[in-house]
Amino acid sequence: MPPQITAAAPGAHLGAAFERAAPVVQVLGFAVILLAAAMAIPIGVALWHGEPTLAAFGVSFAVTIAGGMLMWAATRRHRRELQIRDGFLLVTLVWSVLPAFAAMPLMIHLPGLSFTDAYFESLSGITTTGATVFSNLDKLSPSINVWRCLLQWFGGIGIVVMAVAVLPLLGVGGQQLYRAETPGPMKDTKLTPRITETAKGLWLVYVGFSIACGFAYWLAGMTPLDAMSHTFSTMSTGGFSSHDASFAYFDSPAIEAVAIVFMTIGGLNFATHFTVFRRWSLAPYRHDPQARWFVLLLLGSAILIAGYLWLHGTYPDFASSLRHAAFNTVSIATTTGYATADYNLWPAFAPLLMLFLCVFASCAGSTGGGIKMVRMQLMFLQGLREMLKLLHPQAQLPVKLGGSVVANQIVFAVLAFMSLYGASVTVMTFVLLASGLDFTTAFSAVIACITNTGPGLAQVGPATTYAVLTDFQTWVCSFAMLIGRLELFTVFVLFTPAFWRK
Repeated sequence: MPPQITAAAPGAHLGAAFERAAPVVQVLGFAVILLAAAMAIPIGVALWHGEPTLAAFGVSFAVTIAGGMLMWAATRRHRRELQIRDGFLLVTLVWSVLPAFAAMPLMIHLPGLSFTDAYFESLSGITTTGATVFSNLDKLSPSINVWRCLLQWFGGIGIVVMAVAVLPLLGVGGQQLYRAETPGPMKDTKLTPRITETAKGLWLVYVGFSIACGFAYWLAGMTPLDAMSHTFSTMSTGGFSSHDASFAYFDSPAIEAVAIVFMTIGGLNFATHFTVFRRWSLAPYRHDPQARWFVLLLLGSAILIAGYLWLHGTYPDFASSLRHAAFNTVSIATTTGYATADYNLWPAFAPLLMLFLCVFASCAGSTGGGIKMVRMQLMFLQGLREMLKLLHPQAQLPVKLGGSVVANQIVFAVLAFMSLYGASVTVMTFVLLASGLDFTTAFSAVIACITNTGPGLAQVGPATTYAVLTDFQTWVCSFAMLIGRLELFTVFVLFTPAFWRK
């Protein structure tokens, strides 16, 4: 008698699917609970100022905490170790689901705000992009402005932990391309033997710099509320401001100098910061090949743009040119997005150079966006190696970075990443062009969103907002922010059939 084949019951398939998804949902629920806890800060601001936003945050807190607890409670009995495949799904879900909860206070307090715009604003915050659909920020409730900036601060530490501790374990982060020249576990992808210790160390460094930044802003002349809000968006290199004029509102060289220092700190590798504090030595900065090129690039570009603006008569003297060039160049290169001037009105060379810098200037392991400095260095070295091979075909020419040989498989992975990055920019630019945008707006919007910079050029420049976009165009830019923040492969792997097979 032939063996009988019985089909699995639908309930069995659903049960197996739930078992596989439960650990991911449980961690996601915990992240949602943390987001609800973060609402205590804007609730406190609303109580202090007697704002009508209190009800909006109260309702949002209740819904968010209930949603998080429900996800956690429904899956708490299903415990197992997270696998690499779970990591891809979890990271993508956290960065795409949390903005939906974070958008609730905005939608409740501003009834005319669509879900598309509210989601875009909160996603822009959590991904530390800084693109906004809001105008009249000076008249917006302080608690709403604090919430927008707070989302960036929490997104910033999430990005640092993800980039240094999580993504390398999945094999897609920029951090595994770089090994700090320090002894012990720092040689590997983790700063300390346990990922929890790594996260704790990074958190302490991030909080410490944030406290220093807040006090510096306050001493430089900001009000306590402005100092708190701008600290959140500076350390995260996010760029949200509580004023429409951004840093031009303050018109203070001292405040701008503080911002330049801490934007630069945010654009450096937090693993290097961690090592500096652990060893009480500045040597790790000197030994970090990313840091050297990052600082030299910022300095050289600022001086070049200042000279260019001065020669073209944009500002009356070199000192004024240097002041505005230094601030805006560092802001855009670190993908922060603050502005002291409408650089849309500068001669085209300057804003285009700044837009070019935001693509690669920030270091791997920083809160900055873009393809990261280490990848650009490897691409330059690979190009140099290929030219030398034309002259010496039989020569063995390894790619070296920071005195260490980089494996060919890493070089090939970077080549694949760069190809996918270029293809993504091209496709999304054409999509926006087909939807009716002009080329400068479409291209700069895609670059500004996928690099998590925020302001672009033309219709989405520093003096305007993304509110000019249609809902479809806004969703395209939202997708660009998400894939740029999660380093492309983390999201795109979910669209492959192999990911969903057992």
